[in-house]
Order: sequence, then structure tokens, then C-alpha cells
Amino acid sequence: MFGAMILAAGRGERMRPLSDQTPKPLLRVGGKPLIVWQIEALERAGFRDIVINASHHAAQLTEFLDDGNRWGVRIQWSIEATPLETAGGIATASPLLPSGPVLIVSGDIWTTFDYATLIPRADAMSRDPATPRVHLVMVPNPPYHPDGDFVLHDGLLHVEGGTKLVYGNIGLHDTALFRDLPRGVPIRLLPLWCDWMTQDLVSGERFDGAWANVGTPSDLASLDAQLSESAATRA
Repeated sequence: MFGAMILAAGRGERMRPLSDQTPKPLLRVGGKPLIVWQIEALERAGFRDIVINASHHAAQLTEFLDDGNRWGVRIQWSIEATPLETAGGIATASPLLPSGPVLIVSGDIWTTFDYATLIPRADAMSRDPATPRVHLVMVPNPPYHPDGDFVLHDGLLHVEGGTKLVYGNIGLHDTALFRDLPRGVPIRLLPLWCDWMTQDLVSGERFDGAWANVGTPSDLASLDAQLSESAATRA
């Protein structure tokens, strides 16, 4: 089975003051921390070897999640003295990641997307070098980002050329893309994606199901109310 990485090192500036004392991924919705929703979804899909990077209030994350045993997963930690941006965090954690495709997700989203649906794509990526080296899950543009990120056309993602969708913070990446990057250095992922897109190395798919990027206290409260209402309806 393929490995996974949860990105959890960000400061969560828009979530202040809640994130001043608590790392954003440990903020609770529907009775559990955001990052636990992710861990449980990964475990259900068969992704049980998980690397998590942490920086802001890292000790809280490592103490609460520990080795992941109580969720049926194995967690390894990549601790950053200061946040290293997305690509820098992945590159620094690369010694802990298996070779080949790894599912990389953010620790502060909530979604019903089934990660198991990405396994055939990961299989193809691992077997056929002609398969794009990155596969991103895209979602309809939310109100806070109406212009979108990338254009999805014939299964490939492009920087320009049509109506854009927003990256859903869910993606398969071939870890070979990060092996030669410096470790412990902040590196943004967006310029790398844009370069890879010019080489047709990035595929994508559109997901229209439930998805939320929990960025602010009001986002958190809204999602919590939604999940609590849903739980009450099922009870």
C-alpha cells in the first residue's frame, strides 16, 4: 500500500486567535480534531503509513497523535523549527517517505472525498513512467477564491487556457520530484507545479462533493454546526 503525508506545519494566521494556543489541525469540528478526520479517512482507504510535518505548537500535535496506534495507523514525524512552506516541508520529510507516489493532504480540510479512489491512479503512476507524476483533486471555486487556481482540460492541469478550479489540498506526488531539493529550506510548491504543468506532468480530476477548507473561526463554527446537525439527524 502507498504512503501518505499530512501537512500540519502552518501557523494558521487567519484562524487567530484560536490558533494562538492550539495548532490549527487540532481544532475540533463535529466532536474531533480536523486532523483526526483526515487520519480516519486515510486509514479507511488503506493509507496506514503516514508522515506528518509539524512546527507551530508541534509538541501538542505529537503528544495528542503520538504514533497513531489508536487510529490503526503508523505516524512518523517531521518537525520543522520554522515552517518550510509546502515543498520545503515535503522535501525535508522525504527520508521518511517511500519512493513512488505518496498521497499528500492538508491537515485543515474536511471532505467526503474517498481517498481509495486514488489508488488506481497511484498504481499507474508507480508502474508507468509515462503517467503524470502529480495528480491533483480540484474543487469548484469557493467564495474566498473565485478566480481559481488551474485549468483542467482533457485530464491535465494547466496554468492558463480556460475556466479555473481550486486545488482541493489533496494530491498524489511522486516523491522523486522532491528528492534533490534542499532540506530544511522554505520552498513554495506553486512554482514547481507551474513548471511541471508546462511538461504535462500534472493531471487532475474534479470533485463536486462535500469539501471545506477551514481557514477562519467562522469557517470552523459553520462546519461544526453542519456536522453536529448531521449527527443529530442520524441519531
